[in-house]
Amino acid sequence: MEKSSTLTGLLKMTAEEFPSRRAVSASGKFDLTHSRLQEVIDSAAEKLIAAGVGQGGVVALTFPNTVEFVVMFLAVIRCRAVAAPLNAAYTAEEFEFYLSDSESKLLVTSTEGNKAAQAAAAKLNIPHTTAELRSASEDVALTPSSEKKADFSISYSMSQLVNDPADVALFLHTSGTTSRPKGVPLTQSNLAASVLNIKTVYKLTESDATVIVLPLFHVHGLLAGLLSSLAAGGAVTLPSAGRFSATTFWPDMKKSNATWYTAVPTIHQIILDRHSTSPEPEYPKLRFIRSCSASLAPSILERLEDSFKAPVLEAYAMTEASHLMCSNPLPEDGPHKPGSVGKPVGQELAILDENGAVQAPGKNGEVCIRGANVTRGYKNNPEANKSAYQFGWFHTGDIGYLDDEGYLHLVGRIKELINRGGEKISPIEVDAVLLSHPDIAQAVAFGVPHDKYGEEINCAVIRREGSELNEEDVIKFCKSNLAAFKVPKRVFLTDSVPKTATGKIQRRIVAEHFLTQISPAKVPKFGA
Repeated sequence: MEKSSTLTGLLKMTAEEFPSRRAVSASGKFDLTHSRLQEVIDSAAEKLIAAGVGQGGVVALTFPNTVEFVVMFLAVIRCRAVAAPLNAAYTAEEFEFYLSDSESKLLVTSTEGNKAAQAAAAKLNIPHTTAELRSASEDVALTPSSEKKADFSISYSMSQLVNDPADVALFLHTSGTTSRPKGVPLTQSNLAASVLNIKTVYKLTESDATVIVLPLFHVHGLLAGLLSSLAAGGAVTLPSAGRFSATTFWPDMKKSNATWYTAVPTIHQIILDRHSTSPEPEYPKLRFIRSCSASLAPSILERLEDSFKAPVLEAYAMTEASHLMCSNPLPEDGPHKPGSVGKPVGQELAILDENGAVQAPGKNGEVCIRGANVTRGYKNNPEANKSAYQFGWFHTGDIGYLDDEGYLHLVGRIKELINRGGEKISPIEVDAVLLSHPDIAQAVAFGVPHDKYGEEINCAVIRREGSELNEEDVIKFCKSNLAAFKVPKRVFLTDSVPKTATGKIQRRIVAEHFLTQISPAKVPKFGA
């Protein structure tokens, strides 16, 4: 069996080719080379198997962005089990849902533990253990903390264990903005295909390095930041705080000789804001900056390029596709278009109407994909699978169009398009106009219920520091740059908007948040 057909095989090949190159910098404490990383992974996998973690068993992981998470994630999938990374900030009730829905058999945390996760695990009778890697020369110490203790000291040999492309390796949930979160199983071959797609389109090599700014419990940080770098023989640095910090970001980038980074638009805006108020004396020379997971306004893209002198490549991805679907190319491979998420990478993509007919360039329809990176279906959810897999394609739920050069332009989520008396409004278009105003730092447009039109458009705006911009100014600016029916009828000036743990803005949650302040009775029942 070809090693390149599994993620674990790809990483072993890389370790054989670049054994002594840096793979992971652990919170400024120590570095692991690619060969040493594989040794530590195999050692941890041996302990897991000896303690009864078997093929197909789900192991829940809740950590900050630490070397222990990297090792334990890869150790779990190395022993043909399924890794289920979870956000450490969940409540006990949320942990209970995710642990139960994934049918987790073991919870692994840092030595600091996680009270909410442990309480949920105890309630479900799931054993808990902690993982710690004290130095580059030691192996991971696994310490059971529950009454139902496993013995991690028994020896087991990994030499005969071969990973299969069909093994489910990763289990994640969709964000669940309009319904109950759906479970997404991703196989070794799904992950291998996606990692190779990412590595290919960005020409990642052993000379590349990056700093992880996104949480590794999310597919963006995990696949695009971490795993694609490791598969290329490159290096990743994990921030000392275990999460993104605007204060340490550029020092970490310079110290690690970073050549690129990937982030969501919210983080790009934070980096830009810090650049305006506290610029670095010098910035590293980057090959490119990548943006994904939410729409990047052309004005923000332009400011990033002007500030940091690197091409900004917007991409399009989702959990069900093991992350990457489309990306703008590197400058030597073609133009990168502001407002477009680029061309399909390593898979087929089509714009279909509601009857499954392929749409001509320039015509809107649902974005549909198929390829080796796409999940085979949601877990225990036949209803969702029936609607998601039609006409031989996976349906993303996004509306968009392809231009004459094959670049994809997104209009919005099917359920987020604002239908004002029959006129369909793309909130992405309104966001872009708002963000082109020099006094607006962040903005999000959203639909609200309306007696006459069915829906009306509102927006939330965060002003730049020192700005005295008011609601009238915003509406006047929009009237100069948008058709009358697209102009927001109410502007909420605010210091913050609700975001997900990964920094994404979900319009329905934003709408609920601001409408509650006016009249709880008018809050739309999204997802009912």
